[in-house]
Amino acid sequence: MTKTKAQQIMAATEVRAADDVTAAIRDIAAEFEPYIIKQRRHFHKHPELSLAEERTTSDIANQLDAMNIPYERPLKTGLVATLRGTAPDAYREDGTPRRRILLRADIDALPVTEQTGEEFASVNEGCMHACGHDCHIAMMLGTLQILRHMTDDIHGEIRIVFQPSEENGQGAKLMIGTGVLDGVDGAYAAHIWSEVDAGTVSCEPGPRMANTDWFRIDVRGTSCHGAMPQRGHDAVMVAAEIVNALQTIVSREISPYEPAVITVGELHGGTARNVIAGTAYLAGTVRTYGDKTHEEMPELMRRIVEHTAAALGAEAELTDYTIANYKVENDAASSERCRQAVLKCLGPAGEGHYRGTLSGEDFSEYLRRVPGVLAFVGTRNPQIGATYAQHSCFYKIDESVLAKGSMVAAQYAIDFLAEPTQEELDGPTIAAVAETNPDLAAKLRSAKATAAEARDAMHDARTARHAAIKGIHDARAAARHEEKHGE
Repeated sequence: MTKTKAQQIMAATEVRAADDVTAAIRDIAAEFEPYIIKQRRHFHKHPELSLAEERTTSDIANQLDAMNIPYERPLKTGLVATLRGTAPDAYREDGTPRRRILLRADIDALPVTEQTGEEFASVNEGCMHACGHDCHIAMMLGTLQILRHMTDDIHGEIRIVFQPSEENGQGAKLMIGTGVLDGVDGAYAAHIWSEVDAGTVSCEPGPRMANTDWFRIDVRGTSCHGAMPQRGHDAVMVAAEIVNALQTIVSREISPYEPAVITVGELHGGTARNVIAGTAYLAGTVRTYGDKTHEEMPELMRRIVEHTAAALGAEAELTDYTIANYKVENDAASSERCRQAVLKCLGPAGEGHYRGTLSGEDFSEYLRRVPGVLAFVGTRNPQIGATYAQHSCFYKIDESVLAKGSMVAAQYAIDFLAEPTQEELDGPTIAAVAETNPDLAAKLRSAKATAAEARDAMHDARTARHAAIKGIHDARAAARHEEKHGE
């Protein structure tokens, strides 16, 4: 029986060079691209809301069973799989991996009624994968198909988290609470994104997604007859004034160079058309990048809310201000590693550029604890109508990008695990010091790095000196040659 390309790659015994690793990733991804698209359509057709992803979890488990990849279910929904590398140095003598990376895919959908008209549109009324989490599941399954055929190239262990409940900001904290970050050295996630061109991947360093906060404001006025407004204090009018006044925080309290958004998404008040409302409430979200702005925002809002209401003879209170997610901030080294993975797998044309977004993502909880990167896998393609924003009932994606996302994740994981550990970089002396005196070890590392930089600088200086001497020699020779011929 003829073996598939993936089976041939799995059966190979020789050590692969870096270019051969990437070639193998591409070959396996091409073989499994139909599988990835099929999985995406299946999960798109059967979306489930946050913390109710029971069928989704079961269907993912079935795929992992078929791949012989072990997993656990630490929560009611979602699961955690483990892929062990078989490279000779993947595990230490005590059985622990030399390095461990976490790959994360979120799995929940949104309370949106789909209107795409796709053959595989949602069969669950009022529920839709309008943010692309069906794509995240499919890309991660594709990544696992690649990696399970290449375990000899995996110099450590990969922990794969299929995370529930990203949309309501709870899932990451719940998963982390079960210990999924224990022993993890770095983290990676990808988000399909409608504002990045299809076929490109954006993974720049720094803030990529915003701090996301929720708030509620309660307004208390005095109800009265709708024809006698002078007898009461109109809570709806006060609420409307607060909506407008809150926008002055962004336009007048915060630097124009500091991104921030205050959105009031709900305003509720009144019981009848001819009654001045005595109470009302507003609810909304705040998005920021800057730490100082994020910290100051509740007090800025509280001042505006209370004094605006007081000026109109009413009372108002910021009754709730909840931090849902902190900002997603890509580690510089992780971003560069991801960029190199993109260049290897997709070439220079695959490198996307995106300024970031004020949308939120609870992958930030992982990145607050370990270094890592969130990559935006572009899907914008006007030719097929893939232009609608995330969360739109018309949201469409370009399915040709899915295998590309799988490739980049696989390359990133392999590259990350192949890098030397801190212990290997330290050498035996600093490693021994680190066990009892971490602060001294950090100083020794700094001194070692400074010494290395000094050696590099001296080497560069010698090289420049030799180049200068050669330049002078060549110039003198040229002058003598010109003088001789001039005579």
